[in-house]
Amino acid sequence: MNDQQKKIAQAIVNVFETGSVAGRYDSITLLKGDSGHLTYGRSQTTLGSGNLYLLLKAYCEAADAQFASVLQPFLTRLQQIDLTLDTDMTVRGILREAGSDPVMRSQQDAFFDRAYFVPSNKAAVAASLQTALAQAVTYDSFIQGGWQQVSGKVNTTIGKVQGTTTEQKWVGTYVQTRKTWLTSLKDPLPKTVYRMDSFQQLITDGNWELTLPVKVHGVAITADALTNGTTEQPVRATVVNAAHPILELTTPYTTGADVLALQKALAANGANAGTDGVFGPLTSVLVKQFQRGRGLKDDGVVGPQTWQELGVN
Repeated sequence: MNDQQKKIAQAIVNVFETGSVAGRYDSITLLKGDSGHLTYGRSQTTLGSGNLYLLLKAYCEAADAQFASVLQPFLTRLQQIDLTLDTDMTVRGILREAGSDPVMRSQQDAFFDRAYFVPSNKAAVAASLQTALAQAVTYDSFIQGGWQQVSGKVNTTIGKVQGTTTEQKWVGTYVQTRKTWLTSLKDPLPKTVYRMDSFQQLITDGNWELTLPVKVHGVAITADALTNGTTEQPVRATVVNAAHPILELTTPYTTGADVLALQKALAANGANAGTDGVFGPLTSVLVKQFQRGRGLKDDGVVGPQTWQELGVN
């Protein structure tokens, strides 16, 4: 995937998430029944997954962040996935204003690349998916959630990409399987099948390399529109699996089964320093080393991406 195709793939997801080709950095959504709860930003990262905390932590740590001082007091509640933040109008107001800060915009761009785009490309390569459209489908699934569940279903049904199972056949089956899967989930996820309808149309058109113009969900993505253009807010929702809390070095040290699971996963990945169930300085160092080796932000914070890279679902 070249730089132009990457921009188009991201624009497709931007349209799905915020109704804007360029992305609405100040967008805030809260849908009844959405397991992601409060969502924010260009590609709508969620409170429920723990990723909203990671984004805002990175923003508060960035130089010249205009709203860092007023967001900092809320970081602990964000880390704890305090669902009362869903309706906290003070937080909403700050986030809305922070969306106009160039530092917030650059932090969102870096975060969505780091947390979703890079891992999705790795998953696509591992699945032998090479076309731009296939990688866009994968990226969309990482943003909304559920890639592992649906790709597993497809592999069971028709096998992996090899032999008579071409990439085109696999992706076509994936899109239809994902549509059926989304329909089976709780509201509002069934309403998001328009995402798969859009991809199915691109498959029908044979636009595997995402040649412009690309039309998704009634929005035309052109060279000019890649930096401009908005439309109505679409229905969006995430498939969140927050099975593990966000862990990091604290005083007093965090202890318990989740820390033990982390230490066992680190050991399985070649960083064995014992499994005492205590998140102390050594565990923090090992986490940072692991993150650095996997191309993650090496801040010692064990969030959704680090858990995923460790192979803990």
